[in-house]
Amino acid sequence: MTTMDDVARIAGVSGSTVSHVLNGTRAVNERTRFRVLEAIESTGYRRNGLARSLAMQRTQTLGLAISVLSNPYFGSLVNTIEKVASAAGYTIVLADTHDDPEREEQTVNTLLDRQVDGLILAPASSSGGSNEVLDMVRASRTPVVLIDRFQDFPCDQYAPENFEPVRLLASHLLELGHRRIAAITGTRGLSTTIERTAGFIAAMAAAGIDRSAVLVEEGRSTADGGHAAMDRLLGLESPPTAVVSLNNAMTIGVMKSLRQAGLKVPKDVALVGFDDFEWADSFEPRLTTMAQDIESMATQAVQMLLQRIQGSDAPFARESIAPFMRHRNSCGCPD
Repeated sequence: MTTMDDVARIAGVSGSTVSHVLNGTRAVNERTRFRVLEAIESTGYRRNGLARSLAMQRTQTLGLAISVLSNPYFGSLVNTIEKVASAAGYTIVLADTHDDPEREEQTVNTLLDRQVDGLILAPASSSGGSNEVLDMVRASRTPVVLIDRFQDFPCDQYAPENFEPVRLLASHLLELGHRRIAAITGTRGLSTTIERTAGFIAAMAAAGIDRSAVLVEEGRSTADGGHAAMDRLLGLESPPTAVVSLNNAMTIGVMKSLRQAGLKVPKDVALVGFDDFEWADSFEPRLTTMAQDIESMATQAVQMLLQRIQGSDAPFARESIAPFMRHRNSCGCPD
């Protein structure tokens, strides 16, 4: 059976260097790292995961508690987190919170029972329940990083900017001449919903539109919710001429509602959305969106969590990741 010493001998390095490459515990010169990886591949070396876990008192697993089923954006986020964690020798244990505080508590308890080495959590509410869950995590002494949503809690947190990107989306529609603009918002109580809705309202206020005339409908962060919200808006005596959808699942529902009503985007109703997705550029019309930097957010979250697992006592990070506008033609602008 091939051993780590065999890999070190073939690569011409020390056993500790092989260990650092495998475990990501220290930076290794890229050429040296490449030689080690080539030696691993040529020998078919496999680590004894059980023995290593017992020796290090770790499971080499990271818990990920997130609402993955209701939103395509989270699927992309999970995929990137898994890729980064796997490259560092960790396995992801995924638990779906369904953005429900009670379900969140159950899933986090399950992950802690499995003795994950660290936890990445997208909080299911902006206060209350999620803080109680985080207190439970802190009591377990399990390192935790929050992703996608900020929380009033002392831990590392990475989330997108929400207020300014939505303000810019709404302002763009205003610049195109729209005054009857609606926002379809996500699940009530989420920090993302609160911040994005505030950005929309700020844009309307800056344009001199009376608060009583601002159209806001809750879409519950789902395609079905977005569909129902758009149906309600179309039933108004004076429906909107433009819509800002505040996540990509709801955008899909909005488009379905408009199609069923026989309305064309952007001829009858202009549409912009928060979150880009793989096929947004393939729709007709092509969707104007605010795209999140998923790669950066996921990578930073995993890397920071691994540092905490290694014992880092650096000050907690709280970083807003700026989305970027993908300007297409569903807003009414030409290609």
